[in-house]
Amino acid sequence: MSEMQIVGPKGLPITGSLFAFRKNPLEFLRQASKEYGDVVHMRFGPRHLYLISNPDYIKEILVTKQGHFHKAKGLQVAKAVVGEGILTSEGKQHLRQRRLMQPSFRQEHIRSYGETMVDYSEDMVNGWHDGEERLITKDMMELTLAIITKTMFGTNITEGVNDIGHAIEVGLKYVSRRASSFIDIPEAIPTRSNREFKEAAQTLDRAIYSIIEERRKSETSGQGDLLSMLLAARDEEDNTGMTDKQVRDEVMTIFVAGHETTANTLSWTLYLLSQHPEVEQKLWDEIDHVLNGRRVTVNDLPKLKYAENIIWETLRLYPAAWMINREVTDAVEIGGHVFQPGETLMMSQYVMHRTPEYFDQPDHFRPERFEGNLLKEIPQFAFFPFGGGPRVCIGNHFAIMEATLILVTIAQKFQLRLIPDHPPVEPEPVVTLRPKNGLHMIVKQR
Repeated sequence: MSEMQIVGPKGLPITGSLFAFRKNPLEFLRQASKEYGDVVHMRFGPRHLYLISNPDYIKEILVTKQGHFHKAKGLQVAKAVVGEGILTSEGKQHLRQRRLMQPSFRQEHIRSYGETMVDYSEDMVNGWHDGEERLITKDMMELTLAIITKTMFGTNITEGVNDIGHAIEVGLKYVSRRASSFIDIPEAIPTRSNREFKEAAQTLDRAIYSIIEERRKSETSGQGDLLSMLLAARDEEDNTGMTDKQVRDEVMTIFVAGHETTANTLSWTLYLLSQHPEVEQKLWDEIDHVLNGRRVTVNDLPKLKYAENIIWETLRLYPAAWMINREVTDAVEIGGHVFQPGETLMMSQYVMHRTPEYFDQPDHFRPERFEGNLLKEIPQFAFFPFGGGPRVCIGNHFAIMEATLILVTIAQKFQLRLIPDHPPVEPEPVVTLRPKNGLHMIVKQR
């Protein structure tokens, strides 16, 4: 399509806007949207990309015309880590996998994990000491990894859990680097990065395949954890189950998507509370009123609305999934423009969630904004932290419940503050949006 119709940042002769984007992706995209409007053309080397910042157009891409797209480069690269799981698979295979997995994510099943979430959160805070300094980002990663391991496998994989955490970290960095590079070095070439990635992938495979094998052999398959359900799942059309490889890919996907994202959301939440004592006070009032000193349960969640709104507001300001890309597979018209096969359309939750048209004082942390009918009043894709359409995140209820229960368990006992002289806190957009260099915080008993 001719670039005359859609304008955007000019960029450099060969690399286009790639380096400006890499330097600060979030600000670059926000500025581009502000300056050039709903559809912005940009070039990364030889690739042509379009940033789409209109909720109606985003709905067309993700819902009504989703058949014209497939997942773009980042998620194609992610297959190296998660295989052909629900996150990366396309077409019929994706539909079948989603159908097989859906029962495992029904709300009644997810509610049954609530007690595990609170048990693990209590274990963590019981190990904290008044006045000590903690690397909170690490604590949150370890906690959500332990919870996803327990709810998924029904076991505490204590030995090797740090190796798994490290291997996931290596894998995510690898995917992030390859997704934004326009020179593709094949995986077979033994560069340092490729070697590290290969080792990480083997660590993950060993851990997961051995658990699958053990479970297939054992008689205790009805444990109610996610793995049992995946192994027992049968396709209603042909009554076939999943192969070990398919189970491995789904387990991997849940593993990666299910701990990193929630850990980052919680880290951002604790940071935002440390900067907004008035919100923190309101949260304490709600917790003390509803719980009166006892531990939280899933049944308390309907009464802990402010706590949940804090999570929603954190997801607005710092969405764990900060960008979704789709590649055009056959010519499609969106918002009066025709896009051609091979072109990439980018949609950024970070940009949309901070648009003044939909959010009053968009850069301010105000959980109260979710108290009324905000989500009914704004277009569906002005706020979409879990994506949307047939590929909406299957674990969204799990994530919100987990984040709320953990937040309440922590806030009931502790107040957190950044250490004195903490360097400025900045978001680092890797595969997910995390606080750059972590958060060093002092925990004070309430």
